Amino acid sequence: MLDVLIALLPALVAGILVFGLRALLVTAVTVAACVAFEYLSRRLMKRDNTIGDLSAVVTGVLLAFNLPVTIPLWIAVIGAFVAIVIVKQLFGGIGQNFANPAIAARVVLLVSFTGQMTHWIAPVRPSVDAVAGATPLADLDGYHLMTLFVGNHAGCIGETSALALILGGIYLILRRVISPTIPVVYIGTVFVFAWLFGQDPVRQILAGGLMLGAFYMATDYTTSPLTEKGRLIFAFGCGLMTMLIRQFGNYPEGVSFAILFMNMLVPFIDRATKSKPFGRKQKHESV
Repeated sequence: MLDVLIALLPALVAGILVFGLRALLVTAVTVAACVAFEYLSRRLMKRDNTIGDLSAVVTGVLLAFNLPVTIPLWIAVIGAFVAIVIVKQLFGGIGQNFANPAIAARVVLLVSFTGQMTHWIAPVRPSVDAVAGATPLADLDGYHLMTLFVGNHAGCIGETSALALILGGIYLILRRVISPTIPVVYIGTVFVFAWLFGQDPVRQILAGGLMLGAFYMATDYTTSPLTEKGRLIFAFGCGLMTMLIRQFGNYPEGVSFAILFMNMLVPFIDRATKSKPFGRKQKHESV
């Protein structure tokens, strides 16, 4: 968890530079709320407290990264409650949740508070091609590729800078915290289907929350498959669902919905791809 937090630092710095100090405030509120809800829920359930494992801190940072900087703080706190109490602790705590807590919380907030969750603002120091009130996915042609790569555009706090997210992702891979299978296949699938759908593949992978989802949320140990074959299927499904939602859905972004949907299929993927033991003799019952 400490390695994940270190990997998320570049994106946090980028978010503060792009959107100002309120990005840090939103992140501090979600982290504090997640830690508080984990502590209180564990106490009420009379279980050993787990705030020392830093998983609640990671969830708080990821939740903030999935929110616009304009989000009312009370909505951010509701998101923390959904992530920690509903998705994580009611299912037994870390290692037993059925979905990534930050992803599930974002989807709940997006459905419940659509206006506040889609209120985008231009960067504090916008470039000449920055478009106020529109994310790159809603206006792909309005942004230069370098703007998308660096992150100087409207969007959620932690998803705008592909550069910062890639740097953190490489750090996690080098530290062997995550396997490259899921992010590489996920991003590659989006690239291929964007091309098949007649979209600009490079813009599709740089815009929106793809980098954040692929490196930091789809790779969650608890909610991703155990086998290598399973990870390939899972990542391909995430990429396909993301592009189907982007192309045909009501929301321009599909990453959160895609990962949440595939999270629910993980038990079936694990069951279908589990390895079978070889060289084992069948035990015969004695007559």
